[in-house]
Amino acid sequence: MKTILYVEDNEFNRKIVRQLLSKTKYKLREAHDGESAVKDALGDPPDLILMDVQLPKMSGLDATRQLRADKRTAAVPIVVITSYALSGDAEKARDAGATAYLAKPYSPRDLLAKIRELVPEA
Repeated sequence: MKTILYVEDNEFNRKIVRQLLSKTKYKLREAHDGESAVKDALGDPPDLILMDVQLPKMSGLDATRQLRADKRTAAVPIVVITSYALSGDAEKARDAGATAYLAKPYSPRDLLAKIRELVPEA
């Protein structure tokens, strides 16, 4: 079973993704801020990380940079998600090491398609 770490401080957004993935074969772990995301991922690297940009304690881009710098998580796909879809944000996400970029609001179907593209269900 593939594991996804979802890093999001908004409970409503976490609930949507939780419900979406409950109908799949993916195992979901959650982190509420950038610091706990890095600690969680380094302790037990997931197969994929969904990383919000606006997070308490450490931004999603800073967390992505830290995860890319560590050999345990350097190759883990990271999808950066942001509601601040301004010009240049996709480039900033890629520069931080993101594998892919998704702007809010997104369709749950699009998110699931991106997840399956990066880590097919077992």
